Amino acid sequence: MTSARPALPSAFAGGGGSTGFSPAFQAVQADVATFIAQGGGMSFDSPDTPLSADGAALRARLAAQALGGTELGNGAVSGAVDGNGIDGDAQQQFLATIRPHAEVAAARLGVSPDIVAAHAALESGWGQRPLRNGTADSNNLFGIKAGSGWQGDVAANVTTEYEHGTPVKKVEKFRSYPDQASAFRDYADLLASNPRYQKALNAGDDAHAFASGLARGGYATDPAYVQKLSKLASRIARTDY
Repeated sequence: MTSARPALPSAFAGGGGSTGFSPAFQAVQADVATFIAQGGGMSFDSPDTPLSADGAALRARLAAQALGGTELGNGAVSGAVDGNGIDGDAQQQFLATIRPHAEVAAARLGVSPDIVAAHAALESGWGQRPLRNGTADSNNLFGIKAGSGWQGDVAANVTTEYEHGTPVKKVEKFRSYPDQASAFRDYADLLASNPRYQKALNAGDDAHAFASGLARGGYATDPAYVQKLSKLASRIARTDY
């Protein structure tokens, strides 16, 4: 069954010369609309989508709006904290799938599995907005970037970083994993071994303390990150998933 083409935000809707947009911008808009309508992913480095960095950033923004999500500072595109755009069944399925991995990672970090699950849900949009490696899922549920010491596969994606409180589009390299279990192991290793995140460890059920420790360590640049993660963790803890 062919899916209907998603409506573009009004600011980018097609029209006559009164829009004031340049022909080049309108061409990018048309490319992005076609890309989304054809069900494309959000990877910047896909050979089938040769957009410029600006075009890729616009593509990501329109895709997020078409899917009802909001972009997060660490590169993932997530639904709102209350799961806007992601139905309850999808949320439950995601939590059930990652639960064994979350429990192992949580035990190492000294926090509740609900907190780890919330972190994965926030960064990946309940698994519905994954970072992609070409056309494949990178399994990077936590938006972890590939620094100079990373020896594994890499996925380049458009991300939103906050500089002095202002969102800025960038293309960053992220770690890519063969499966979710590998992603959770690397996530736990990173937080447990990096001195920057020591304040996040052994927080137990205190989601705010965990999120604050991540923020102080520079895990994300979104100024609302602590609030988003704390609220989602609290909701997951209260809900019988």
